[in-house]
Amino acid sequence: MPLILTPLLHIPLIRHGDNLADIVLNSLQENNIELHDNDIFVLAQKIVSKAEGRTVNLATVTPSPRAIELAKQTEKDPRVVELILQESNEVLRTRVGAIIVEHKLGFVCANAGIDHSNVDNRSDDFSRHTPTTEVVTTEERVLLLPADPDRSAETMRSDIQSKSGKRVGILIIDSHGRAWRNGTVGVAIGVAGIPGLEDLRGRPDLFGFNLQVTTVGVADELAAAASLMMGQAAEGTPVVHARGFPYPLREASLKELIRPKEQDLFR
Repeated sequence: MPLILTPLLHIPLIRHGDNLADIVLNSLQENNIELHDNDIFVLAQKIVSKAEGRTVNLATVTPSPRAIELAKQTEKDPRVVELILQESNEVLRTRVGAIIVEHKLGFVCANAGIDHSNVDNRSDDFSRHTPTTEVVTTEERVLLLPADPDRSAETMRSDIQSKSGKRVGILIIDSHGRAWRNGTVGVAIGVAGIPGLEDLRGRPDLFGFNLQVTTVGVADELAAAASLMMGQAAEGTPVVHARGFPYPLREASLKELIRPKEQDLFR
């Protein structure tokens, strides 16, 4: 069965408190897609963070002395640096414009995944569910990663399955750089119901030799493919429907994909 990736059109701008399961199911109908067992939904991290209210107004952030010093070294906003430190276990490398950290979620990334792009800086952003008469003003906001992407993915999977009666998988992805290559690619930061890693050791190749060391980051492979469909700028397609994933769905977590420190040759 071929792998078919379909970006879901008509996804509205997501705000704090939105139910992503309902939005995705409604979009399926608008895109004339019938949900099947073993289908997978790939979601851009940003809409999950927005729905969970993970935005921060920089005016509310007070930089620590360490953040101020690191900001001078990297020529970054000290308020953003303070948030990077709060979201990280450890600072690994720095250069002008970038701080490489071990995120609290365990993976290594730049700037703790904190992002300015595609964040609405109006004061009424993410407050659609709270009636207000305040005048809309412009503020500077940034978006943090979901606090627990695996839990976010599992919550959404359970919601979709209970409402549809179909068995599905959920993948939450972000764009990360790589230590040995230029350019960012889509990678998994939250999984539910699909494997993160597939162990092919012991399986025969075309000539009958058993594979010795091959393990495949299948969640990252799907994340990269879906990221091509989403785009990185103003495309407005933050959800991709996937059908024909070539591995059985199963319970998994992000931990499968995170290399232990003692095996990380790039630290």
